Amino acid sequence: MQFRRQTKEQDGVNLTPLIDVVFLLLIFFMVSTTFTKESHLKLNLPEAAGPQAAEQSRAVEIMISADGSYSVDGQALINKKLTTLKSALSEVSADEYNRPLVITADATAHHQAVVRAMDAAGQLGFVNLSITTRQPEEN
Repeated sequence: MQFRRQTKEQDGVNLTPLIDVVFLLLIFFMVSTTFTKESHLKLNLPEAAGPQAAEQSRAVEIMISADGSYSVDGQALINKKLTTLKSALSEVSADEYNRPLVITADATAHHQAVVRAMDAAGQLGFVNLSITTRQPEEN
């Protein structure tokens, strides 16, 4: 019989061989890696051309104030009806509906006023439409 206590091995992972392997891999990658310097890359960047000054001056502009009243090219309209807006647009554009149309609304204007202006432009057949906003007017 053996009455001596046997040494029990500790459970766990010995990290020493793992550290050696990682160190060898690091040395391998450092020695075998080569770096090259590129002088530049050729990129094809997009180009844009804005509208000509003559085309900008031909644009029809609808201004919508905070209370929803309209002005077409600086002329205030009598009421806020769709028919009044359509007749003013038709008169100002001289039935040239391929001209650019810019709808500029006050930031506090109701959305329905902008929708009404877009509806009038669509019924007349405007094809170039831009919508912008501006800071609220101070009273």
